[in-house]
Amino acid sequence: MFSRKLLAAAIAGSLVAPTVVVAADPIEFDFYGSLRLQYEAVDPDGASSYNGFRDAYSRIGFNANAPLADGVDAFAQLELPLNLATGDVTIPDNYDEDIRVAKLGLNTDFGTFIYGQDWMPYYNAITFPIDMFSTYYSGFGTFTSFRVSDSVIYYSPNFNGLSFGASFSSNGGAGNDDRYQLTASYDLGGTVISAGVDDLNGDDNLRLWGLSLMHTVDNLYIGAKFEYIDSDQDTGAFGDDGDTALNVYAGYTLGNNTFKGMIAEVDNFGGTIFHLGVDHDVSDRLTLFAEYYNEDEGAAIPTLKARDSDPRDAFGEGGDAFAIGARYSF
Repeated sequence: MFSRKLLAAAIAGSLVAPTVVVAADPIEFDFYGSLRLQYEAVDPDGASSYNGFRDAYSRIGFNANAPLADGVDAFAQLELPLNLATGDVTIPDNYDEDIRVAKLGLNTDFGTFIYGQDWMPYYNAITFPIDMFSTYYSGFGTFTSFRVSDSVIYYSPNFNGLSFGASFSSNGGAGNDDRYQLTASYDLGGTVISAGVDDLNGDDNLRLWGLSLMHTVDNLYIGAKFEYIDSDQDTGAFGDDGDTALNVYAGYTLGNNTFKGMIAEVDNFGGTIFHLGVDHDVSDRLTLFAEYYNEDEGAAIPTLKARDSDPRDAFGEGGDAFAIGARYSF
């Protein structure tokens, strides 16, 4: 199968060779970006406190869409990270990753088909409902991966509120084993209930089971999820059989402000987590944010500032962080 960089090159090549697509209507391009930077004061457990800048998942990219026939559209997307704190083209929580999304796909009456690196069905159904914060510390209270390369993904049409997602990722699981995901969601109108499984295989037969809820009432949004690990591992570390992750999130919008709060209990990856924040929309493009994050086990909080180390090499033991920042999207 194509590697991530070969796929990215193929997508970029479509910019200079659009004649490979034969269609009556022109190809539509949408170039976009989101610049996100925070200044933080961090007090990691077992290490010295520090202040500094950290990127909050900046990105730049494009979408392309080409109608092929009645009910069939081809599309492509390439999205690169921009680490504003270090000046590199890397994801802020993994300095080896230089591509966020690189995919090709088809939208049809029978569903959506995708190949490449994209947001995964399990993330979209189970983790997304609580991944609502604006700083670097958003989204750590889960066991799954957000995006996986070399993936074949399918999303079904909506059957009176019921929809499905499925994926296969070559070498995307534990120990470079193949990975499979399957999800189901039911939209009741204002409330969405989802269930999913993320099968990572590997030597310990690692499998994640998840349930989630999204509920909106006027200006109030509530998201919740529960994950359970089924594996052969029993080492007192991430991936142990029987480990669970429970998150409850609430957000309330008042004028240009959105107030956010989450409490979570994630075994062997964060422990007890408290997360509070507020967003202020200055305009449609510019948002200011401030957040407080606390965990009592190592997960999100690095022991060194962004310029000094890849967070994977500065894995901490917990602690707390206060961050203020801005997000400008175009």
